[in-house]
Amino acid sequence: MKTVSEFISHHFRHFNAATLKEAAQCYTRHLEKGGKMLVTVGGAMSTAELGLSFAEMICQNKVHAICCTGANLEEDLFNLVAHHHYKRIPNWRELKGEDEQVLLEQHLNRVTDTCIPEGEAMRRIEKAVLEEWVLADQEGRKMFPHEFFYSILRDDRLSKSYQIDPKDSWLFAAMEKDLPLFVPGWEDSTLGNMYAGHCISGDVKNVHTVRTGIEYMIALADWYTKTSEHSSIGFFQIAGGIAGDFPICVVPMLHQDLQRTNVPRWGYFCQISDSTTSYGSYSGAVPNEKITWGKLSLETPKFIIESDATIVVPLIFSWVLGW
Repeated sequence: MKTVSEFISHHFRHFNAATLKEAAQCYTRHLEKGGKMLVTVGGAMSTAELGLSFAEMICQNKVHAICCTGANLEEDLFNLVAHHHYKRIPNWRELKGEDEQVLLEQHLNRVTDTCIPEGEAMRRIEKAVLEEWVLADQEGRKMFPHEFFYSILRDDRLSKSYQIDPKDSWLFAAMEKDLPLFVPGWEDSTLGNMYAGHCISGDVKNVHTVRTGIEYMIALADWYTKTSEHSSIGFFQIAGGIAGDFPICVVPMLHQDLQRTNVPRWGYFCQISDSTTSYGSYSGAVPNEKITWGKLSLETPKFIIESDATIVVPLIFSWVLGW
């Protein structure tokens, strides 16, 4: 049997397929030249079990920083502890409102063809992370959302509940590497909502115990400035939304607002999205539009693959990993 890379090399010759191969080749060259890569994760990629390939990318130092939505941050952890309780809905396109109501009554939260079990996943993680929130609050410490997650993974308290091999969890791999992680808009997540609830109820006294948005941008600016002194930094965007829109703005912010004009722009750019191409749409804007905002330079290698990220991303990662 041929490897995935050999299959891509032989069959992917035109259109989106050719762009996929070229983007993978350029990703590899970027790393070979000593470049670093920031990967952004939007959509519902953690529930799509992106960790099966993404974790290995992290382990093999093919990823150097991650920006993801709050949903992707938590849903990788949900899958780690509750995988056997998930329910797949093969005929999800045929569901009626009444069918959705039945799932609600069973405490199954649907994401396309997959239902996340509230009790086994969301409430189990809430219990573990609430202990960390309350302790930090009592001690006057402030931490980012991902740092609380790293903490509960490091102390092994959840290990008896693991239902998949941790090597298939990208968050577990990121924790082991202590990878820089940025989570803009964390409030727009299940655990973000839960945190707000615990602040309202008084379990957490100081709402700023969990650090969020602006502080994440400050941390990203610091990481980008220091890292770019020694390496070109690439931008690999999975799906659209805030996970991609937030971090790409760090360069024009450094240039225009802080006057750090010696900081280089992104050295590689690839966006995978099935969003309709559209000027004026952040998720659908083509890479060249980002030149006018000072995000990318004329010389930056740019790729846009208009396809389903659940299909495209594992193929590109397989190429980069040499599978």
